[in-house]
Amino acid sequence: MSLAELALHHTVGGVAGPPVLLLHGLGSCAADWSWQSPVLEPHYRVIAVDLPGHGASPLPSRDVTIDAMAEAVAALVGGLRVAPAHVVGLSLGACVAVRLALQAPARVRSLTLVNAFARLRPGGPAELARLAHRLWLLGTAPMPALAAHVARGLFPWPEQRALYDAAVASLSATSRRGYAAAMRALARFDARGQLAAIRQPTLVVAGDRDSVVPLGAKLRLAAAIPGARMEVVPGSGHATPYDRPDAFNRLLLEFLSAH
Repeated sequence: MSLAELALHHTVGGVAGPPVLLLHGLGSCAADWSWQSPVLEPHYRVIAVDLPGHGASPLPSRDVTIDAMAEAVAALVGGLRVAPAHVVGLSLGACVAVRLALQAPARVRSLTLVNAFARLRPGGPAELARLAHRLWLLGTAPMPALAAHVARGLFPWPEQRALYDAAVASLSATSRRGYAAAMRALARFDARGQLAAIRQPTLVVAGDRDSVVPLGAKLRLAAAIPGARMEVVPGSGHATPYDRPDAFNRLLLEFLSAH
C-alpha cells in the first residue's frame, strides 16, 4: 500500500466555512492543536490530521518521505471534497505543508509555516551533540525517556510544567518506528530549489527562543517564498502554538481573515 492510499486518522470540526488543515510536529498528533481548535471552529471547518506513524494513523512498511506524507494528505483532502484549505503546519507538519503546496497547489489556499525550514542541518558542535544524544535515546531508551528529553528542550521553564507533562504524554504515545521514520524523512527533506514556485499567500512564524530550528533557517525560508510574511514571536521556543497560544492565534486569525 502506498502512503497516498493510507487512511489517515483525522478529526473534523467547526462550521461549514473555509477549511483549515492542521498538520502537527514530530512525535505529536492531531489532538495537540487544542489551543487552536476552539478559536478556529467558530469561523472555519477545521481538519486536524494524524500524520503517518503518529496518533491513530498507521505507519506503512515501506520507507516514508515528506513527499509521500504530502501525497497522503492530498488524498485525504480530496476525499473530503472540501475547497482549497488554509494549511497550518508546525515543524514536520510545515515540511509536509510545503510539499503539499508544491505537489497539489489546487488543494492549498494559504500556508502558515511555524518554526519551519527548507533544509535542516546541525549548525555547530552543540547542535550536532544534541542530535546525536536524541538518536542514541531513540535507539536505546524507552520512548518515555526520549519523550522527557525532547520535552525538556521544548518547555525548559518552570512555569511550563503543564506543557512539559502534556508533551511527554503525547511523545510517549508515538511508536519508536513512527518517530524514527519521520526523523529519517526530515533528514532527507530539501525544498530549497523549489520554494520560488509557491504562489499561495504564506505566513512564516518563528519563536525567538527556538533551540531546534535556527532563526536563520526560518528567515531564509521566508525570503525564498514569493511575498511571504515573516513574524517572530518573542518568548517562544519551538512549539509556538503551545507556549504562546494567544500571540500565535492572533497572528493566525489575522492572516486567515486576510486571505
